[in-house]
Amino acid sequence: MQTWEQQKYLSKLPEAEGAAYNDRLWEHEDHCLPDTRVELRQKITDWFEDPNGEYIFWLNGMAGTGKSTISRTVACELAEKERLAASFFFSRDHGNISHAGQFFTTIASQLTRSLPALRPLISQAIQKHSNIWKQRLSEQWKYLILDPLKNAPAQSIQLAVVIDALDECDSKDDIQLILKLLAQARCLETIQLRVLVTSRPEAPILLGFRNLPGETYQHFVLHNILPPTVNQDISTFFRRKLSSVKSEPGLSTTSTPWPGEPTIQRLVEKAAGLFIYAATICQFIRDDHYTPEDQLSVILQEDHDTPSPSPTQHLDDMYTKLLQHSVVGNQIVRVDDHLAVRFRKIVGSIIMMFDIMTAKELAKLLHLRTISTTLASLGSVLSIPEDEGQPVRIFHPSFRDFLLDSHRCLDSRFLIDPKEAHITLFRNCMMLLAELRQDLCNLQEPGVSVGDIPEHIIQRYIPAHIHYACRYWFHHFQLGNPIQEDMDRILRFLEHDFLHWLEALSLIKEASNGVPIVVDLEITLKVS
Repeated sequence: MQTWEQQKYLSKLPEAEGAAYNDRLWEHEDHCLPDTRVELRQKITDWFEDPNGEYIFWLNGMAGTGKSTISRTVACELAEKERLAASFFFSRDHGNISHAGQFFTTIASQLTRSLPALRPLISQAIQKHSNIWKQRLSEQWKYLILDPLKNAPAQSIQLAVVIDALDECDSKDDIQLILKLLAQARCLETIQLRVLVTSRPEAPILLGFRNLPGETYQHFVLHNILPPTVNQDISTFFRRKLSSVKSEPGLSTTSTPWPGEPTIQRLVEKAAGLFIYAATICQFIRDDHYTPEDQLSVILQEDHDTPSPSPTQHLDDMYTKLLQHSVVGNQIVRVDDHLAVRFRKIVGSIIMMFDIMTAKELAKLLHLRTISTTLASLGSVLSIPEDEGQPVRIFHPSFRDFLLDSHRCLDSRFLIDPKEAHITLFRNCMMLLAELRQDLCNLQEPGVSVGDIPEHIIQRYIPAHIHYACRYWFHHFQLGNPIQEDMDRILRFLEHDFLHWLEALSLIKEASNGVPIVVDLEITLKVS
Protein backbone atom coordinates (compact mmCIF):
# COMPACT_ATOMS: atom_id res chain seq x y z
CA MET A 1 0.00 0.00 0.00
CA GLN A 2 1.39 3.40 -1.01
CA THR A 3 2.26 5.90 1.71
CA TRP A 4 -0.42 8.37 0.59
CA GLU A 5 -3.03 5.61 0.68
CA GLN A 6 -1.91 4.55 4.16
CA GLN A 7 -2.31 8.13 5.34
CA LYS A 8 -5.80 8.28 3.84
CA TYR A 9 -6.92 5.42 6.06
CA LEU A 10 -4.92 6.42 9.13
CA SER A 11 -6.39 9.93 9.05
CA LYS A 12 -9.80 8.37 9.70
CA LEU A 13 -8.76 7.19 13.16
CA PRO A 14 -10.45 9.38 15.81
CA GLU A 15 -7.86 10.70 18.28
CA ALA A 16 -9.21 12.10 21.54
CA GLU A 17 -8.13 15.69 22.08
CA GLY A 18 -6.19 16.10 25.31
CA ALA A 19 -5.34 12.41 25.70
CA ALA A 20 -1.55 12.59 25.20
CA TYR A 21 0.73 13.49 28.09
CA ASN A 22 2.20 16.40 26.09
CA ASP A 23 -1.07 17.80 24.78
CA ARG A 24 -1.55 21.56 25.00
CA LEU A 25 -4.23 20.90 27.62
CA TRP A 26 -1.60 19.81 30.17
CA GLU A 27 1.09 22.37 29.35
CA HIS A 28 1.02 24.14 32.72
CA GLU A 29 0.65 21.04 34.88
CA ASP A 30 3.49 20.22 37.28
CA HIS A 31 6.14 17.54 36.78
CA CYS A 32 8.09 16.00 39.65
CA LEU A 33 10.98 18.14 40.80
CA PRO A 34 14.36 16.46 40.11
CA ASP A 35 14.97 15.50 43.74
CA THR A 36 11.44 14.39 44.66
CA ARG A 37 9.73 11.00 44.31
CA VAL A 38 13.21 9.59 43.64
CA GLU A 39 12.66 6.09 45.06
CA LEU A 40 9.28 5.63 43.41
CA ARG A 41 10.46 6.82 40.00
CA GLN A 42 13.41 4.43 40.26
CA LYS A 43 11.03 1.62 41.17
CA ILE A 44 8.98 2.31 38.04
CA THR A 45 12.16 2.44 35.94
CA ASP A 46 13.34 -0.91 37.35
CA TRP A 47 9.95 -2.45 36.58
CA PHE A 48 9.99 -1.18 33.01
CA GLU A 49 13.54 -2.31 32.32
CA ASP A 50 13.07 -5.80 33.78
CA PRO A 51 12.39 -8.17 30.84
CA ASN A 52 10.80 -10.65 33.24
CA GLY A 53 8.74 -8.09 35.11
CA GLU A 54 4.97 -7.92 35.35
CA TYR A 55 3.19 -6.55 32.33
CA ILE A 56 1.24 -3.83 34.18
CA PHE A 57 2.40 -1.48 36.95
CA TRP A 58 -0.65 -0.22 38.86
CA LEU A 59 0.07 2.91 40.87
CA ASN A 60 -2.93 3.75 43.00
CA GLY A 61 -3.54 6.35 45.65
CA MET A 62 -6.20 8.58 47.12
CA ALA A 63 -7.01 11.96 45.57
CA GLY A 64 -4.22 14.51 45.88
CA THR A 65 -1.30 12.13 46.36
CA GLY A 66 0.36 13.15 43.08
CA LYS A 67 -0.48 10.28 40.72
CA SER A 68 -0.91 12.42 37.60
CA THR A 69 2.27 14.39 38.29
CA ILE A 70 4.19 11.13 38.49
CA SER A 71 2.63 9.71 35.31
CA ARG A 72 3.36 12.93 33.38
CA THR A 73 6.96 12.83 34.57
CA VAL A 74 7.42 9.16 33.71
CA ALA A 75 5.79 9.64 30.27
CA CYS A 76 8.09 12.57 29.53
CA GLU A 77 11.21 10.64 30.59
CA LEU A 78 10.20 7.62 28.50
CA ALA A 79 9.50 9.83 25.48
CA GLU A 80 12.96 11.40 25.76
CA LYS A 81 14.42 7.89 25.61
CA GLU A 82 12.12 7.01 22.68
CA ARG A 83 10.53 4.28 24.79
CA LEU A 84 6.99 5.70 25.02
CA ALA A 85 4.52 3.96 22.71
CA ALA A 86 1.41 5.93 23.70
CA SER A 87 -0.35 7.72 26.55
CA PHE A 88 -3.95 8.40 27.51
CA PHE A 89 -4.83 10.80 30.34
CA PHE A 90 -8.47 10.38 31.34
CA SER A 91 -10.32 13.41 32.70
CA ARG A 92 -13.95 13.92 33.68
CA ASP A 93 -13.63 17.53 32.53
CA HIS A 94 -13.31 16.78 28.82
CA GLY A 95 -15.77 14.93 26.59
CA ASN A 96 -13.59 12.49 24.62
CA ILE A 97 -11.17 11.73 27.45
CA SER A 98 -13.92 11.15 30.00
CA HIS A 99 -14.92 7.86 28.37
CA ALA A 100 -13.40 4.92 26.51
CA GLY A 101 -15.05 5.55 23.15
CA GLN A 102 -11.82 6.78 21.54
CA PHE A 103 -9.37 5.08 23.88
CA PHE A 104 -8.06 2.35 21.57
CA THR A 105 -8.27 4.46 18.39
CA THR A 106 -6.15 7.10 20.13
CA ILE A 107 -3.60 4.54 21.30
CA ALA A 108 -3.46 3.08 17.77
CA SER A 109 -3.01 6.51 16.22
CA GLN A 110 -0.11 7.29 18.57
CA LEU A 111 1.44 3.89 17.82
CA THR A 112 1.66 4.78 14.13
CA ARG A 113 3.94 7.68 15.13
CA SER A 114 6.05 5.93 17.77
CA LEU A 115 6.36 2.73 15.71
CA PRO A 116 6.27 3.60 11.98
CA ALA A 117 6.53 -0.10 11.11
CA LEU A 118 2.92 -0.46 12.28
CA ARG A 119 1.55 2.10 9.82
CA PRO A 120 0.87 -0.30 6.93
CA LEU A 121 -0.61 -2.93 9.26
CA ILE A 122 -2.97 -0.53 11.02
CA SER A 123 -4.02 1.13 7.75
CA GLN A 124 -4.80 -2.31 6.30
CA ALA A 125 -6.93 -3.09 9.35
CA ILE A 126 -8.89 0.12 8.84
CA GLN A 127 -9.37 -0.68 5.17
CA LYS A 128 -10.57 -4.20 5.96
CA HIS A 129 -12.78 -3.28 8.92
CA SER A 130 -14.57 -0.15 7.81
CA ASN A 131 -15.88 2.06 10.61
CA ILE A 132 -13.79 0.09 13.10
CA TRP A 133 -14.01 3.09 15.47
CA LYS A 134 -17.75 2.45 15.80
CA GLN A 135 -17.30 -1.21 16.64
CA ARG A 136 -16.82 -2.87 20.01
CA LEU A 137 -13.79 -2.00 22.09
CA SER A 138 -12.62 -5.61 21.94
CA GLU A 139 -12.57 -5.49 18.13
CA GLN A 140 -10.77 -2.13 18.10
CA TRP A 141 -8.13 -3.58 20.41
CA LYS A 142 -7.67 -6.77 18.36
CA TYR A 143 -7.57 -5.29 14.86
CA LEU A 144 -5.94 -1.90 15.51
CA ILE A 145 -3.39 -2.81 18.19
CA LEU A 146 -2.90 -6.45 19.16
CA ASP A 147 -2.78 -8.01 15.67
CA PRO A 148 -0.51 -5.29 14.19
CA LEU A 149 1.90 -5.71 17.13
CA LYS A 150 1.90 -9.50 16.61
CA ASN A 151 2.53 -9.22 12.88
CA ALA A 152 5.02 -6.35 12.90
CA PRO A 153 8.48 -6.93 11.41
CA ALA A 154 10.67 -8.71 13.93
CA GLN A 155 12.45 -6.33 16.27
CA SER A 156 13.29 -6.81 19.91
CA ILE A 157 12.01 -3.71 21.65
CA GLN A 158 10.16 -2.86 24.85
CA LEU A 159 7.85 0.17 24.94
CA ALA A 160 5.50 1.67 27.49
CA VAL A 161 1.91 2.82 27.45
CA VAL A 162 0.97 5.31 30.19
CA ILE A 163 -2.69 5.43 31.26
CA ASP A 164 -3.47 8.09 33.84
CA ALA A 165 -6.58 8.46 36.03
CA LEU A 166 -8.35 5.35 34.77
CA ASP A 167 -10.92 5.90 37.52
CA GLU A 168 -12.12 9.00 35.63
CA CYS A 169 -13.40 6.85 32.75
CA ASP A 170 -17.18 7.18 33.05
CA SER A 171 -18.08 3.49 32.58
CA LYS A 172 -17.27 0.87 35.21
CA ASP A 173 -17.74 -1.89 32.65
CA ASP A 174 -15.35 -0.20 30.20
CA ILE A 175 -12.71 0.16 32.94
CA GLN A 176 -12.74 -3.56 33.61
CA LEU A 177 -12.84 -4.39 29.89
CA ILE A 178 -9.81 -2.17 29.19
CA LEU A 179 -7.78 -3.98 31.87
CA LYS A 180 -8.88 -7.38 30.58
CA LEU A 181 -7.93 -6.52 26.99
CA LEU A 182 -4.60 -4.95 27.90
CA ALA A 183 -3.62 -8.12 29.74
CA GLN A 184 -3.79 -10.01 26.42
CA ALA A 185 -0.63 -8.25 25.26
CA ARG A 186 1.37 -10.62 27.47
CA CYS A 187 1.49 -12.92 24.45
CA LEU A 188 3.57 -10.42 22.42
CA GLU A 189 7.09 -11.64 21.79
CA THR A 190 9.15 -9.25 19.67
CA ILE A 191 7.55 -5.89 20.44
CA GLN A 192 6.77 -6.03 24.14
CA LEU A 193 4.55 -3.53 25.90
CA ARG A 194 4.60 -2.42 29.49
CA VAL A 195 1.59 -0.50 30.82
CA LEU A 196 1.70 2.03 33.65
CA VAL A 197 -1.79 2.61 35.08
CA THR A 198 -2.61 5.22 37.72
CA SER A 199 -5.95 5.50 39.49
CA ARG A 200 -7.72 5.89 42.76
CA PRO A 201 -8.37 2.56 44.52
CA GLU A 202 -12.03 2.47 43.51
CA ALA A 203 -14.18 -0.66 43.36
CA PRO A 204 -14.40 -1.15 39.55
CA ILE A 205 -10.62 -0.98 39.19
CA LEU A 206 -9.95 -3.16 42.22
CA LEU A 207 -12.32 -5.76 40.77
CA GLY A 208 -10.76 -5.43 37.32
CA PHE A 209 -7.28 -6.16 38.65
CA ARG A 210 -8.47 -8.98 40.88
CA ASN A 211 -9.86 -10.72 37.81
CA LEU A 212 -6.41 -10.68 36.16
CA PRO A 213 -3.82 -13.41 36.76
CA GLY A 214 -1.58 -12.46 39.67
CA GLU A 215 1.60 -12.41 37.59
CA THR A 216 0.06 -9.88 35.19
CA TYR A 217 0.52 -6.77 37.31
CA GLN A 218 2.58 -5.16 40.03
CA HIS A 219 0.69 -3.13 42.61
CA PHE A 220 2.01 -0.06 44.44
CA VAL A 221 -0.08 2.00 46.89
CA LEU A 222 1.07 5.61 46.75
CA HIS A 223 -0.45 6.77 50.03
CA ASN A 224 1.33 3.95 51.90
CA ILE A 225 4.76 5.52 51.36
CA LEU A 226 6.27 6.30 54.76
CA PRO A 227 5.27 9.81 55.96
CA PRO A 228 8.87 11.05 56.46
CA THR A 229 9.62 10.38 52.78
CA VAL A 230 6.46 12.09 51.56
CA ASN A 231 6.90 15.03 53.92
CA GLN A 232 10.47 15.55 52.76
CA ASP A 233 9.28 15.73 49.15
CA ILE A 234 6.47 18.14 50.03
CA SER A 235 8.93 20.28 52.00
CA THR A 236 11.22 20.42 48.95
CA PHE A 237 8.25 21.36 46.79
CA PHE A 238 7.28 24.25 49.11
CA ARG A 239 10.84 25.58 49.24
CA ARG A 240 11.26 25.51 45.46
CA LYS A 241 7.89 27.02 44.62
CA LEU A 242 7.82 29.69 47.34
CA SER A 243 11.42 30.74 46.75
CA SER A 244 10.36 31.97 43.31
CA VAL A 245 7.69 34.16 44.95
CA LYS A 246 10.38 36.16 46.77
CA SER A 247 11.47 37.84 43.58
CA GLU A 248 7.96 38.94 42.67
CA PRO A 249 6.50 42.40 43.41
CA GLY A 250 4.55 42.85 46.61
CA LEU A 251 6.71 40.89 49.05
CA SER A 252 8.28 43.16 51.64
CA THR A 253 10.69 40.59 53.11
CA THR A 254 12.77 39.83 50.02
CA SER A 255 16.00 40.47 51.97
CA THR A 256 15.24 37.84 54.61
CA PRO A 257 14.44 34.14 54.38
CA TRP A 258 10.80 33.72 53.49
CA PRO A 259 8.57 32.11 54.50
CA GLY A 260 11.08 30.62 56.95
CA GLU A 261 11.68 27.04 58.01
CA PRO A 262 9.08 26.97 60.87
CA THR A 263 6.41 28.13 58.44
CA ILE A 264 7.46 25.54 55.87
CA GLN A 265 7.11 22.81 58.48
CA ARG A 266 3.64 24.06 59.49
CA LEU A 267 2.56 23.93 55.88
CA VAL A 268 3.97 20.43 55.49
CA GLU A 269 2.02 19.30 58.57
CA LYS A 270 -1.18 20.80 57.17
CA ALA A 271 -0.61 19.07 53.83
CA ALA A 272 -0.87 15.70 55.62
CA GLY A 273 0.82 13.88 52.77
CA LEU A 274 -1.29 15.43 49.98
CA PHE A 275 0.68 17.07 47.19
CA ILE A 276 -2.45 18.79 45.91
CA TYR A 277 -2.56 20.74 49.19
CA ALA A 278 0.96 22.05 48.55
CA ALA A 279 0.27 22.86 44.89
CA THR A 280 -2.97 24.69 45.67
CA ILE A 281 -1.38 26.70 48.48
CA CYS A 282 1.37 27.88 46.14
CA GLN A 283 -1.22 28.88 43.54
CA PHE A 284 -3.15 30.80 46.22
CA ILE A 285 -0.08 32.64 47.54
CA ARG A 286 0.79 33.86 44.03
CA ASP A 287 -2.60 35.58 43.63
CA ASP A 288 -2.10 38.95 41.89
CA HIS A 289 -4.79 40.69 43.96
CA TYR A 290 -3.12 40.27 47.36
CA THR A 291 0.42 40.20 48.75
CA PRO A 292 2.00 36.78 49.35
CA GLU A 293 2.23 37.59 53.07
CA ASP A 294 -1.50 38.28 53.30
CA GLN A 295 -2.34 35.11 51.41
CA LEU A 296 -0.06 33.01 53.60
CA SER A 297 -1.62 34.46 56.75
CA VAL A 298 -5.04 33.27 55.58
CA ILE A 299 -3.74 29.72 55.30
CA LEU A 300 -1.99 29.80 58.66
CA GLN A 301 -5.04 31.00 60.58
CA GLU A 302 -5.82 28.50 63.29
CA ASP A 303 -8.96 26.40 62.95
CA HIS A 304 -11.29 26.58 65.94
CA ASP A 305 -13.61 23.77 64.94
CA THR A 306 -13.18 20.32 66.43
CA PRO A 307 -10.83 18.38 64.19
CA SER A 308 -12.32 15.55 62.19
CA PRO A 309 -10.61 12.19 61.78
CA SER A 310 -11.16 12.46 58.03
CA PRO A 311 -7.94 11.99 56.04
CA THR A 312 -8.95 15.01 53.93
CA GLN A 313 -9.66 17.32 56.88
CA HIS A 314 -6.73 19.67 56.25
CA LEU A 315 -7.46 19.74 52.52
CA ASP A 316 -11.13 20.50 53.21
CA ASP A 317 -10.22 23.28 55.64
CA MET A 318 -7.92 24.76 53.03
CA TYR A 319 -10.56 24.71 50.29
CA THR A 320 -13.07 26.31 52.66
CA LYS A 321 -10.68 29.09 53.63
CA LEU A 322 -9.71 29.75 50.04
CA LEU A 323 -13.33 30.05 48.93
CA GLN A 324 -14.37 32.21 51.88
CA HIS A 325 -11.46 34.54 51.18
CA SER A 326 -11.74 34.57 47.39
CA VAL A 327 -15.51 34.52 46.85
CA VAL A 328 -17.02 36.49 49.72
CA GLY A 329 -13.97 38.02 51.39
CA ASN A 330 -14.56 36.26 54.73
CA GLN A 331 -17.68 38.35 55.22
CA ILE A 332 -20.58 36.96 57.19
CA VAL A 333 -23.29 36.89 54.55
CA ARG A 334 -26.59 35.15 53.99
CA VAL A 335 -26.58 31.70 52.40
CA ASP A 336 -28.38 33.18 49.38
CA ASP A 337 -25.84 35.98 48.94
CA HIS A 338 -25.57 36.82 45.26
CA LEU A 339 -21.81 36.14 45.16
CA ALA A 340 -22.29 32.62 46.47
CA VAL A 341 -25.25 32.03 44.14
CA ARG A 342 -23.15 33.13 41.18
CA PHE A 343 -20.30 30.91 42.35
CA ARG A 344 -22.58 27.86 42.52
CA LYS A 345 -23.99 28.55 39.07
CA ILE A 346 -20.64 29.05 37.35
CA VAL A 347 -18.42 26.59 39.22
CA GLY A 348 -21.27 24.10 39.57
CA SER A 349 -21.53 24.09 35.77
CA ILE A 350 -17.77 23.71 35.31
CA ILE A 351 -17.60 20.61 37.52
CA MET A 352 -20.76 18.96 36.13
CA MET A 353 -20.33 19.61 32.41
CA PHE A 354 -19.41 16.79 30.02
CA ASP A 355 -16.85 18.89 28.15
CA ILE A 356 -14.67 21.91 28.83
CA MET A 357 -15.08 25.41 27.39
CA THR A 358 -13.37 28.75 27.31
CA ALA A 359 -14.65 31.40 29.71
CA LYS A 360 -16.42 33.27 26.89
CA GLU A 361 -18.13 30.11 25.63
CA LEU A 362 -19.22 29.16 29.14
CA ALA A 363 -20.67 32.63 29.72
CA LYS A 364 -22.75 32.26 26.54
CA LEU A 365 -23.94 28.81 27.60
CA LEU A 366 -25.04 30.17 30.98
CA HIS A 367 -26.54 33.34 29.45
CA LEU A 368 -24.26 35.57 31.53
CA ARG A 369 -22.66 38.71 30.15
CA THR A 370 -19.29 37.73 31.59
CA ILE A 371 -17.86 35.33 34.17
CA SER A 372 -14.34 36.72 34.21
CA THR A 373 -14.82 38.57 37.51
CA THR A 374 -15.89 35.41 39.31
CA LEU A 375 -13.11 33.35 37.73
CA ALA A 376 -10.42 35.92 38.46
CA SER A 377 -10.62 35.24 42.19
CA LEU A 378 -10.49 31.46 41.82
CA GLY A 379 -7.07 30.99 40.26
CA SER A 380 -5.93 28.70 43.07
CA VAL A 381 -8.66 26.10 42.44
CA LEU A 382 -9.38 26.61 38.73
CA SER A 383 -6.98 26.49 35.81
CA ILE A 384 -7.66 29.77 34.00
CA PRO A 385 -5.29 30.15 31.05
CA GLU A 386 -4.07 33.54 29.89
CA ASP A 387 -4.92 32.49 26.35
CA GLU A 388 -8.67 33.17 26.05
CA GLY A 389 -8.89 30.46 23.42
CA GLN A 390 -7.99 27.78 25.98
CA PRO A 391 -10.60 26.14 28.24
CA VAL A 392 -11.21 26.68 31.94
CA ARG A 393 -10.76 23.56 34.10
CA ILE A 394 -10.70 22.65 37.77
CA PHE A 395 -7.18 22.57 39.14
CA HIS A 396 -7.60 19.08 40.64
CA PRO A 397 -10.39 16.46 40.88
CA SER A 398 -10.25 16.67 44.69
CA PHE A 399 -11.86 20.12 44.43
CA ARG A 400 -14.86 18.61 42.66
CA ASP A 401 -15.08 15.89 45.30
CA PHE A 402 -15.04 18.52 48.03
CA LEU A 403 -17.78 20.70 46.51
CA LEU A 404 -20.16 17.77 46.03
CA ASP A 405 -19.80 16.24 49.50
CA SER A 406 -21.91 17.79 52.27
CA HIS A 407 -19.78 16.02 54.89
CA ARG A 408 -16.68 17.81 53.61
CA CYS A 409 -17.96 21.16 52.31
CA LEU A 410 -19.47 22.45 55.54
CA ASP A 411 -20.08 26.03 54.32
CA SER A 412 -23.40 25.66 52.48
CA ARG A 413 -22.67 28.75 50.37
CA PHE A 414 -20.25 26.67 48.30
CA LEU A 415 -21.88 23.23 48.39
CA ILE A 416 -22.92 22.13 44.90
CA ASP A 417 -26.13 20.13 44.47
CA PRO A 418 -25.39 17.96 41.39
CA LYS A 419 -29.04 17.55 40.43
CA GLU A 420 -29.62 21.28 40.64
CA ALA A 421 -26.48 21.98 38.61
CA HIS A 422 -27.57 19.52 35.92
CA ILE A 423 -31.09 20.90 35.62
CA THR A 424 -29.72 24.45 35.43
CA LEU A 425 -27.51 23.40 32.54
CA PHE A 426 -30.49 21.66 30.90
CA ARG A 427 -32.56 24.85 31.08
CA ASN A 428 -29.77 26.93 29.62
CA CYS A 429 -29.31 24.40 26.82
CA MET A 430 -33.02 24.53 25.99
CA MET A 431 -32.87 28.31 25.68
CA LEU A 432 -30.09 27.90 23.11
CA LEU A 433 -31.94 25.18 21.20
CA ALA A 434 -34.87 27.55 20.84
CA GLU A 435 -32.60 29.76 18.73
CA LEU A 436 -32.04 27.03 16.12
CA ARG A 437 -33.70 27.40 12.72
CA GLN A 438 -33.95 25.69 9.38
CA ASP A 439 -30.83 25.89 7.17
CA LEU A 440 -28.83 27.05 10.15
CA CYS A 441 -25.62 27.54 8.14
CA ASN A 442 -27.34 29.51 5.32
CA LEU A 443 -26.31 26.88 2.78
CA GLN A 444 -29.46 27.24 0.61
CA GLU A 445 -28.59 23.84 -0.86
CA PRO A 446 -30.82 21.13 0.69
CA GLY A 447 -28.91 18.26 -0.90
CA VAL A 448 -25.37 19.27 0.05
CA SER A 449 -23.29 16.63 1.85
CA VAL A 450 -22.10 17.52 5.36
CA GLY A 451 -18.61 16.40 4.37
CA ASP A 452 -18.54 19.10 1.68
CA ILE A 453 -19.28 21.96 4.08
CA PRO A 454 -16.11 23.79 5.23
CA GLU A 455 -15.50 23.33 8.94
CA HIS A 456 -15.15 27.07 9.57
CA ILE A 457 -18.69 27.60 8.21
CA ILE A 458 -20.12 25.08 10.66
CA GLN A 459 -18.17 26.58 13.56
CA ARG A 460 -19.34 30.09 12.66
CA TYR A 461 -23.03 29.18 12.81
CA ILE A 462 -22.77 26.46 15.46
CA PRO A 463 -20.17 27.74 17.95
CA ALA A 464 -19.01 25.74 20.95
CA HIS A 465 -21.87 26.65 23.31
CA ILE A 466 -24.53 25.74 20.71
CA HIS A 467 -22.61 22.57 19.88
CA TYR A 468 -22.59 21.64 23.57
CA ALA A 469 -26.32 22.31 23.98
CA CYS A 470 -27.17 20.13 20.98
CA ARG A 471 -24.99 17.29 22.22
CA TYR A 472 -25.72 17.18 25.95
CA TRP A 473 -29.08 18.80 26.78
CA PHE A 474 -30.83 15.48 27.40
CA HIS A 475 -27.99 14.08 29.51
CA HIS A 476 -28.36 17.02 31.89
CA PHE A 477 -32.14 16.50 31.97
CA GLN A 478 -31.71 12.84 32.92
CA LEU A 479 -29.29 13.67 35.75
CA GLY A 480 -31.21 16.69 37.05
CA ASN A 481 -34.25 17.18 39.25
CA PRO A 482 -36.88 18.24 36.67
CA ILE A 483 -40.22 19.75 37.54
CA GLN A 484 -43.35 20.03 35.40
CA GLU A 485 -42.06 23.22 33.78
CA ASP A 486 -39.08 21.24 32.47
CA MET A 487 -41.40 18.69 30.87
CA ASP A 488 -43.24 21.60 29.28
CA ARG A 489 -39.90 22.86 27.91
CA ILE A 490 -39.32 19.50 26.23
CA LEU A 491 -42.81 19.49 24.73
CA ARG A 492 -42.28 22.97 23.28
CA PHE A 493 -38.93 21.78 21.94
CA LEU A 494 -40.60 18.82 20.20
CA GLU A 495 -43.25 21.09 18.69
CA HIS A 496 -40.96 23.85 17.42
CA ASP A 497 -37.26 22.91 17.45
CA PHE A 498 -36.92 19.12 17.10
CA LEU A 499 -36.22 19.05 13.35
CA HIS A 500 -33.85 22.01 13.64
CA TRP A 501 -31.96 20.12 16.34
CA LEU A 502 -31.64 17.02 14.14
CA GLU A 503 -30.26 19.20 11.34
CA ALA A 504 -27.74 20.78 13.74
CA LEU A 505 -26.66 17.32 14.97
CA SER A 506 -25.99 16.28 11.39
CA LEU A 507 -23.93 19.39 10.74
CA ILE A 508 -21.72 18.80 13.79
CA LYS A 509 -21.43 15.08 12.88
CA GLU A 510 -23.22 13.95 16.05
CA ALA A 511 -26.31 12.42 14.41
CA SER A 512 -25.42 8.94 15.72
CA ASN A 513 -25.57 10.27 19.28
CA GLY A 514 -29.03 11.68 18.61
CA VAL A 515 -30.59 8.25 18.05
CA PRO A 516 -30.27 6.98 21.66
CA ILE A 517 -31.43 10.38 22.91
CA VAL A 518 -34.63 10.09 20.86
CA VAL A 519 -35.20 6.53 22.14
CA ASP A 520 -34.64 7.54 25.78
CA LEU A 521 -36.77 10.65 25.30
CA GLU A 522 -39.69 8.55 24.08
CA ILE A 523 -39.42 6.32 27.15
CA THR A 524 -39.22 9.38 29.43
CA LEU A 525 -42.34 10.94 27.91
CA LYS A 526 -44.31 7.70 28.18
CA VAL A 527 -43.40 7.35 31.85
CA SER A 528 -44.20 11.00 32.46
